[in-house]
Amino acid sequence: MLDDNFRASRQTADQRPELQLSFEFFPPKTDAMEERFWDSIGKLAPLGPRFVSVTYGAGGSTRERTLRMVKGITADSGVPAAAHLTCVGASRDEVDAVVRGYQEAGVNRIVALRGDPPEGVGHPFTPHPDGYKNAADLVAGIRKIGDFDISVAAYPEKHPQSPDWDSDIDNLKRKLDAGADRAITQMFFSNGDYLRYVERARKAGVTAPIVPGIQPIHSFKQISGFAARCGASIPDWLAERFEGLDDEPETHSLVAAAVAAEQVTELLDEGVTEFHFYTLNRSNLVLALARLLGRRP
Repeated sequence: MLDDNFRASRQTADQRPELQLSFEFFPPKTDAMEERFWDSIGKLAPLGPRFVSVTYGAGGSTRERTLRMVKGITADSGVPAAAHLTCVGASRDEVDAVVRGYQEAGVNRIVALRGDPPEGVGHPFTPHPDGYKNAADLVAGIRKIGDFDISVAAYPEKHPQSPDWDSDIDNLKRKLDAGADRAITQMFFSNGDYLRYVERARKAGVTAPIVPGIQPIHSFKQISGFAARCGASIPDWLAERFEGLDDEPETHSLVAAAVAAEQVTELLDEGVTEFHFYTLNRSNLVLALARLLGRRP
């Protein structure tokens, strides 16, 4: 029988361990989307996140919008902002210029990613002839420019292009050894995958935080598509919970909330104290999850 006295998720605010939260957004493409973006930022900022990150389109396609958003977040909300950065389709000089642009704008947090080739995740990555070769190389380049807080990616189910687990963990170590402060995982829906990944990394000598990336399921169809493209699996039990709910938005929303609540409280009970939420520029479900974790405005 579970003993609530030993479950962090059942402790009161004065007993609960201190948590670190961060939230990820993408640059809005339309005026209506931008309105929702800033509305969500305004609702989540009072939770005191460690940072709010803004993604970076393939090949730097959203570079200007990303910069505008991260500058605006810090200026308007006071919350530290982190800008994503990849080395796809750009020379070292071009990437370094972007980093210096962030630096000049007062943005000192970067999520450094190799990035996926334009053809998609399943295709081989070919570095720019004069570019950074991989994420570890990119992290080292950022470190030469300035004292940035750097996050990198981790893959609880192994990166689709990693031949085996040893190679995958070795790549994680190279990124951290190059100067990254933490790793943030790709979305996952089986907590066992995350916990086994952390165990593998610790056995390999990784001591840096490995923050779970949590993806609330606002649309099961949409998230299933994301998962298929990035190599994350959808467990059968999860698919079964959403089966037949495409035309039942209210029930879908309730099931999504229950699934996400179960995931974060399980992780909290396992001793996890850092969480990164993929918001898809929405705030309602993330606000509820933060409250379950004990974080309030």
